[in-house]
Amino acid sequence: MLIKVTISIFFSFLLLINGSIQASPTIETWKTSSGAEVFYVYAPELPMVDMQVVFDAGSSRDGQLLGIAALTNSLLDQGAAGMDVDEVSKGFESLGAIFGANVGYDSASVQLRSLTDESLLLAALENLKKVISTPEFPEEAIERLRAQTLISLQAKKQNPSALARDAFMNAVYQSHPYAQPSIGTEESIAGIKRKDIESFYKQHYVSNNAMVAIVGAVHRERAEIIAEDVLSKLDKGQKAKTLQSVNILEAAKKVFIEHPSAQTHILVGQAGLKRGDQDYFPLYVGNHVLGGGGMVSRLFAEVREKRGLSYSAYSYFSPMRFEGPFIAGLQTKTGQVDEALSVLMENINLYIENGPTEEELIASKRNITGGSPLRVDSNGKILNYVVAIGYYKLPLDYLETFNAKVDAVTINQIKDAFKRRLIPDKLVTVMVGAIVEGLNKGP
Repeated sequence: MLIKVTISIFFSFLLLINGSIQASPTIETWKTSSGAEVFYVYAPELPMVDMQVVFDAGSSRDGQLLGIAALTNSLLDQGAAGMDVDEVSKGFESLGAIFGANVGYDSASVQLRSLTDESLLLAALENLKKVISTPEFPEEAIERLRAQTLISLQAKKQNPSALARDAFMNAVYQSHPYAQPSIGTEESIAGIKRKDIESFYKQHYVSNNAMVAIVGAVHRERAEIIAEDVLSKLDKGQKAKTLQSVNILEAAKKVFIEHPSAQTHILVGQAGLKRGDQDYFPLYVGNHVLGGGGMVSRLFAEVREKRGLSYSAYSYFSPMRFEGPFIAGLQTKTGQVDEALSVLMENINLYIENGPTEEELIASKRNITGGSPLRVDSNGKILNYVVAIGYYKLPLDYLETFNAKVDAVTINQIKDAFKRRLIPDKLVTVMVGAIVEGLNKGP
């Protein structure tokens, strides 16, 4: 079993909605007796229930032991309550249930999907409770997952896109935990011991540090019992301490990594915005014009359609607990690096200064709210939204009001937000590719 790590920003895709919201679910919320928040949606259409337990135990909690959050989360189902990994797996599969686990920068989670038949659901929930409450972290599993992670890290060295992403996050976030890769480094992974994993688990996998989301064909009274029971064997513990804020970059920075790839990978950006940010909608709608609208965006038109410098060019904001990154990027032939980068920067600067035209804004809004409808028609889809809304403290009516907030965005709001949030002379530029004499030069 490979370590289940989300290298990209955890939940970064959840609320960048490209479609209209239909039949927005009603979200109810309460707290368990141990203090964990629960977010619940009654969805009776199918005899199923989806549940996710989220802990403030993402890679931003790694400290000096980079990768320990990912390793800990991946070991939960490798042996628990006297069961080995095969017994744990069969304990879910024999019931028709599905177990999953995931780690991002901001959080770690476990997820269960089960039929609502009482005998099947009870057994699946009991198995889930054992996995999160009494994991054994067997040495054999630790060494196996350590070896797999080290192989993944070696493979990463051959991936220019991954190298560019890591270098970008490191340059933008400096001393902040977001600067470090969720998967860890070869040195850190090699040095993690079983006692470190046990310590990380005991500190972070506690009820006061947890949130529960439940979606499915169970009434609220049953959902309350489920949430209480699943967390009942966890220590109460303490909520994780608040992390440091993101420091604003004082100057532009350029990073070049030599790599024998056919194309050079370019990323440009800086820290952008956090979840629930007041500028979210102006930046989201505005970026749809700049580089988030695919083939109808400015960057795509200027870089690919007009000049043929890249197969694609894009930009996006990834809101996180703290200011997640704004990234604009492309891949181009090594001999075209300077021209491609110049065109990219020119269009970013012009957009920050002037914003979109009225025609572009209208088209962008139509594309966002009237494109291929986003149908929240499955427990799994609803659960993803509920988790993001609950974990990041977004309004419970976020989905219901989304389109109205998109439609309310004005050109002046976009120009104001972009000018305040993106500073051209403080952008980070990362390039990964081969060296060509006379090119790839910069401070």
